[in-house]
Amino acid sequence: MNGASTIVFVGLIVFISHLFAGIFERKRIPDVLLLMMVGLLMGPIFRFISPEDFGIAGPMFTTITLVIILFEGGLELKLDALRDALRGTSALTIINFFATMLVVGIIAWLLFGLSPVAGFLLGAILGGTSSAVVIPLVKHLTMKEDSKTILVLESAVSDVLCIVFALALMEALRVGEVKVGLVIGKIISSFALAAVVGVVGGISWSILLNRIRTIQNSIFTTPAFVFVLFGISEALGYSGAISALAFGITLSNIEVFNFNFLKKYITSGPIGLNQTEKIFFSEIVFLLKTFFFIYIGLSIQFDNYWALILGLFVTIIVYLLRIPVVKFSIKNRASTMDLTMMSVMVPKGLAAAVLASLPYQQGIEGGELIRDITYAVILFSIVFTSVLVPVLEKSSVASSIYGFLLRKNIVVKVVSRGKSAKNEADDTSAASKPEEK
Repeated sequence: MNGASTIVFVGLIVFISHLFAGIFERKRIPDVLLLMMVGLLMGPIFRFISPEDFGIAGPMFTTITLVIILFEGGLELKLDALRDALRGTSALTIINFFATMLVVGIIAWLLFGLSPVAGFLLGAILGGTSSAVVIPLVKHLTMKEDSKTILVLESAVSDVLCIVFALALMEALRVGEVKVGLVIGKIISSFALAAVVGVVGGISWSILLNRIRTIQNSIFTTPAFVFVLFGISEALGYSGAISALAFGITLSNIEVFNFNFLKKYITSGPIGLNQTEKIFFSEIVFLLKTFFFIYIGLSIQFDNYWALILGLFVTIIVYLLRIPVVKFSIKNRASTMDLTMMSVMVPKGLAAAVLASLPYQQGIEGGELIRDITYAVILFSIVFTSVLVPVLEKSSVASSIYGFLLRKNIVVKVVSRGKSAKNEADDTSAASKPEEK
C-alpha cells in the first residue's frame, strides 16, 4: 500500500474498532475476535501485508501494548479486592500452569514426536493466559470484582511463569541439564523485586504529579514513566510486566502509601491519577488493543496444516483441563457463573507468540513444530474464548452444562438441603395447625 492508502486504512480501522466495540456491548460478540479476523483476512488469507513488513516495529509495538494494558488494568484494582483475590489467584495460576505444562508436555512427547524436554517446553509456553485478551474482556462481563481481579492477576503472573520456565527449558536443551534451583531463584526475583520496583516507582511518581501537572501537555508523562520502569526492571533481569502492573495498582491505591515519614521530605502527600487521566489511558488502550489483535491475526501461520490440526487438538485439551483446575483451585469462593467464565478464560497471546519463535531461532530440534502449534493454539484459544463467553451468557443449556461440571456436588447438597428445609417447614406447619374438631 502507498502512503495515502495506508492513512485511509488506519482511519477505517479506528472506525471499525468502535463498531466492533458496539457489537460487543449489544451482541456480546467480543471485538478482539473480529479484529483478529481482520488481520487474518489481510495477512495469511489474502496476503495484502505480512508481519515482516513492520520490521522491528512489530515486536516493539506488541510490547508497548502489553505494558500499557497491564498498567491500565492495575488502575482498576483496589487493595481490598486484591487481598480477597490473592488466595484464589495463587492457587489458580500455579495449578493451571503446571497442569497445562504437564499434560501438554506428555501429549507432545508421546503423540507429536517431540523430545520430553521439548514437549514440556511447549507446555510451558502454553501454560499462561493473555493479559491483552483477558483484561479487556473481563471489564465487560457481569462478574464479582474479586473474580475479575483473580483473572487479571492470573494473566499477569502466568506470563512470568511462562517466560521463566520456557527460557530455563531452552537452556536445558542447550546444555543438557535442568537447574531447578536457578529456575526457582529467577521466579522469586522476577516477582518480588519487580513488584518492589513498581511500588517504589508508583509512590515516587505520585509525589511528583502535582509538579508535573503544572507543565503544559504533560498527560503523556505517566505512560512514559511506565516505560521507564518497564525498561529498568527488564535491564535488572526482573519482570517488566509485573512492575507495570504494580505501578498501576500503587497509583490506584496511593492513599494507603501516605506514610508519615514522607511528610518530612515533601510538602504535599502522594496523590493519585484524576479521572481525566484515567479516561485518557483507557482510550490509549483501546487504540493499542485494536492494532495489537490485527497484528496477531497477521502473524498466524496457515502454511502447516498438520500443525493447525495439532493446535486445535491441544486447544481442546487445554479448555477441558481448565474445568477441573478452576473447580479445584477456586472451590466455593465464587458463584457458579463466575466459575463458568473463569473456566473459559484461557486465551493465549503475546507471551506465547514471542516464546514460540525462540526455539526455532535457536535451532532447537522440533522448534518449527513448536512455533506452528503455538500460533495455531493462539488462534483457536482466542476464538474459543470469544465464542464461549457470549454463548454461556445467553444459553441456559450451555451454562447449565458448565455449572454441572463445576458444581456437581454443591448442587446435590443444595437440593438435599432444600428438600430437608421444605420437610422441616411442612412438619413445623403441621405442628402449628390447631387440631380440627
